[in-house]
Amino acid sequence: MNWYNTLNKPFLTPPSSVFAPAWIILYILIAISLILFLKGGYNKEKKLPLIFFSIQMILNFIWSPVFFGMQKILPALIIIFFMWIFICLTIIFFFRHSKMAAFLLLPYLIWVSFAFYLNFGFYVLN
Repeated sequence: MNWYNTLNKPFLTPPSSVFAPAWIILYILIAISLILFLKGGYNKEKKLPLIFFSIQMILNFIWSPVFFGMQKILPALIIIFFMWIFICLTIIFFFRHSKMAAFLLLPYLIWVSFAFYLNFGFYVLN
């Protein structure tokens, strides 16, 4: 985190203490969303949405090591851009099976949109 603390931060950057509670809440919502989506079992119509869901989760899990571990702001920005796209696709396709599953992902989309703004700001300012 020493590297992060030396960066010029974009306007509206929240304190570091906000991130852990926000992600805990978001991961709970994501898990509930997936459970609701899978309610009633798996069928061929759920394959593509599950692929989108998996891709966005993989991108989610690799963003932190790229940004914080490797200290690569531009690659992290590219990752979060594609993560945002796959979250949108997941929401659209989840909506076809469970409106509630889709709605539960909206706070996640909003948070990742904000994170994209922050990541972009870090890129521009550093």
